[in-house]
Amino acid sequence: MTAGLFGGAFDPPHNGHLALVEGAVAHFGLAQVVVLVSELPGHRGVVAPAGARLRLAEAAFPGRDVDLDPYPRTIDLLRARDFGDAVFLIGADQFLAFPTWKEPDAVLELVRLGVATRPGFPHEALEPVLGGLRDPGRVSFFEIEPVDVSGTLVRARCARGESLSGLVPARVEHLIRELDLYRDG
Repeated sequence: MTAGLFGGAFDPPHNGHLALVEGAVAHFGLAQVVVLVSELPGHRGVVAPAGARLRLAEAAFPGRDVDLDPYPRTIDLLRARDFGDAVFLIGADQFLAFPTWKEPDAVLELVRLGVATRPGFPHEALEPVLGGLRDPGRVSFFEIEPVDVSGTLVRARCARGESLSGLVPARVEHLIRELDLYRDG
């Protein structure tokens, strides 16, 4: 049984994240998806505290396993936990930065990588990354429809008191408001 692993800061989770997971489930026939909320991401700062981001991810991904990931680097999590036959899910933009991850070839020894692309994404931009890997056969690409959203956009709209409709699931927007997250000041 293949599991999908989807890690991130989820600051906050948005409809682009949901589209990636649903596309991966359809493409790989995933029986399970584990959403891993990075407690202290090693690659970026976060605005909301880990507990709030965990609650937001639980609201965004009902019916999915949602766990707090205490490791700042993916390889450390993969060495600490046995996920069996798993595909680690990322977007194409993140794949372009994959060589900067801690021990990317070791990541590919422990999991396969499922990379979501969108129509029109320049696949030739991915070739140098693939060419630099010891086992590029452990990387699979799948296409999803583009969703024009980012955590930065969601936080900016929230700070201005604007609706988040179409950017995040309604239950996530409700929880953001309830927890008073992403407001200026």
